[in-house]
Amino acid sequence: MTTPALHLDRVRRVYGPVVAVDDVSLSVAKGEFVTLLGPSGSGKTSTLRLVGGFDQLDGGSIAINGERIDHLPAYQRDTATIFQSGALFPHKTVAENVAFGLRMRKVGTSEIADRVRQYLDIVRLGGFADRYPAQLSGGQKQRVALARSLAVRPAILLFDEPLSALDLSLRLQLRAEIKSLHDQLKFSAIYVTHDQGEAMAMSSRVAVMRNGAIEQIDTPTRIFHDPASEFVYTFIGESCCLRVNNAAQSLDLTLETPLLGEARLYVRPSRLRLGPDAASLPNRLKARVKFVEFLGDTNRYHLQAGDADLFADHAGEMSLAPGATVDLGWLTADMRVFR
Repeated sequence: MTTPALHLDRVRRVYGPVVAVDDVSLSVAKGEFVTLLGPSGSGKTSTLRLVGGFDQLDGGSIAINGERIDHLPAYQRDTATIFQSGALFPHKTVAENVAFGLRMRKVGTSEIADRVRQYLDIVRLGGFADRYPAQLSGGQKQRVALARSLAVRPAILLFDEPLSALDLSLRLQLRAEIKSLHDQLKFSAIYVTHDQGEAMAMSSRVAVMRNGAIEQIDTPTRIFHDPASEFVYTFIGESCCLRVNNAAQSLDLTLETPLLGEARLYVRPSRLRLGPDAASLPNRLKARVKFVEFLGDTNRYHLQAGDADLFADHAGEMSLAPGATVDLGWLTADMRVFR
């Protein structure tokens, strides 16, 4: 059995009455990119801080390449962290920033020079070696931070929401670049984010966290299509919820397989069909149009059915004014039912 790059065994962290990390166990294989995803307060950042040595365990153990490291200070762990701010030294040049970790590890002078050149070229900043952080854009600063972390060749690379402070277009660009670099270099990583798009696009596996624990860990495809719980389903991607119970008999609803008792029926808005497209589908619902949003390639129709607020995406324009009644339809395979 191959030794994982990182292994957490029932890791726990408590702040007074708050259990921030609740017996979390997790392994990251060599070359694997694992994302910790969850809302604020779910424990993802606390878990990362425990791995990096920025906080202390209250229980459990952490091992890197099979060796326990939870007793070691941060600077003695074979990790490197990329923070949201980049955390560059403002008085040092780009080259000096990239070289800093190597000097702390007492790497030889000639090898430091070679690695600085190599990793600045990898992040496409080869011509920026003599500039200072104040002369860089936000995206360039994060590339320098990435080069600095990659240059020390850590056993595990830690990303602490590195893209959250950037605007959308730059976030998407750097997201793709990090994914490409991982495919190229095969470094082992834990990435923390609350952005589902980042998690799904970049990860080998995603660990969805809630209340200090891992709710589900799996590939992005399985997380999206086969969620282990209602929380995972509603947290990953967009969804519409229809509550079906005795009080909902006024709904003009047809289901291929009737639901008994109380249930919550979910469908992704991209899977809902409107108007004539709904007529041949086995599950149908009449709804009233509230308003329409133009989203470029699609129009999003906001709808009301009983006390449920729904929305459906449609590629073309439909002559549906606010107040109009429209048919919704969906395949049984495209809905999830929770009780």
